[in-house]
Amino acid sequence: MTAFTAKDYSRLIGMPGFSETLLNNHFTLYQGYVKNTNTLDDALTELRKSGKGSDPGFAELKRRFGWEFNGMRLHEYYFENLGGNQPINQDGRLASRIHQDFGGFDEWVQDFKSVGAMRGIGWAIMYQDLSNGRLLNFWINEHDAGHPAGCTPVLIMDVFEHAFMTDYGLKRADYINAFFQNIDWNSAEQRLQM
Repeated sequence: MTAFTAKDYSRLIGMPGFSETLLNNHFTLYQGYVKNTNTLDDALTELRKSGKGSDPGFAELKRRFGWEFNGMRLHEYYFENLGGNQPINQDGRLASRIHQDFGGFDEWVQDFKSVGAMRGIGWAIMYQDLSNGRLLNFWINEHDAGHPAGCTPVLIMDVFEHAFMTDYGLKRADYINAFFQNIDWNSAEQRLQM
């Protein structure tokens, strides 16, 4: 079975508003998700092979697998939509969709930043509903729960404390502004399905 491999995001070192310490700590956390995903995947495979797929231990590991896998994948999406230094292409598909669904780019920014600034820990994610193409901003509290069915993540912002406290302390709004200065809009646009 093919193991999941941690990707190298060191290209983000030197990104304005994100210290090397913050990024390296975040990369280490992400690598832990990859390691734990592989460990759980191996354990689940062994339990299935030994006929223990209906045991309570299997069920608990399967639940934990969802947490670790989504933690791995969401961090990959997050890191991949960072590192840009250009504004959104106002003539591109993503900008067009944002204007259609939010009434304008500034309205979308206000909504997305408001989601990211909500009290709590989690993720601010712009999804595309695959049934009609509409863009929607969601607050996702946990890696493994609350994701809207039938939707594809387009832009992901980590708002767990590890994503900003090293550099910004409790000033989440300053982190959100730094995030917006570093969005790789091409990466986000490539995730559009419709």
